[in-house]
Amino acid sequence: MSSTGWLDSYPFAELADERTQSWPMVASPWNAAALLALYLLLVHFAPKWMASRKPFQLRAPLFCYNLFMALLNAHICLELYTASRALNYSLQCQPYRVSYDPHEVRIATAFWWFYITKILEFADTLFFILRKKWSQLTFLHVYHHSSMFVICWIVVKWIPTGSTFVPALMNSFVHIIMYGYYSLSALGPRLYPYLWWKRYLTVLQLLQFALGLAWGAQALVYRCEYQPWLSFTGVAYMISFLFLFGRFYAQKYTKSIKECR
Repeated sequence: MSSTGWLDSYPFAELADERTQSWPMVASPWNAAALLALYLLLVHFAPKWMASRKPFQLRAPLFCYNLFMALLNAHICLELYTASRALNYSLQCQPYRVSYDPHEVRIATAFWWFYITKILEFADTLFFILRKKWSQLTFLHVYHHSSMFVICWIVVKWIPTGSTFVPALMNSFVHIIMYGYYSLSALGPRLYPYLWWKRYLTVLQLLQFALGLAWGAQALVYRCEYQPWLSFTGVAYMISFLFLFGRFYAQKYTKSIKECR
């Protein structure tokens, strides 16, 4: 084995999808591990660096970032929808296959962009830190961003087509609305009276997780020929999100409703 051969040795490397291995940030698990480590170091050290500094406003960067993310998610959502429709993909169960059909490659490419958005979303955390929004820098936030990044890397490396288009389609759609909201919010207080629907973003996310849980469960019940380990992982993951986001909603909005009475 060469001096760098051990870097290419990791579980199931031989099963990786041949279509995506030359794409940026896909082939090596060490690149993904390094990015995750940098993110967690940011979460640990950046708040300490900001502790003695004044918070930044960042309205223009926030508006541009959130608008870009909304548009990018819209592109991903549209690509997943139109390509899956062209291939007559099943919403219930779509077996994974390695195919160079142009529409299959479109779906794999959309998955790659979906993965890239999870890297870009690390900026959400950076903006919270620079603005000293400590109440938003929660375990839920860090868990959500770090775990989604890892899962999306696994998907784009091993199974970038097939049934995963369903949760990716739902997630990208939710993110269009979410980042659209935050782009408007970044414009300042004059728009706040029109942004009363913030709480319903969490409701929409909870609905997404409930649908994701039901979809993963039916795939297991009907023994869908699509990576059962991924369905098990997805079900467990959705349960964790339902619990964490449900607790967040109860703490933030149920409490405020009681205080208003």
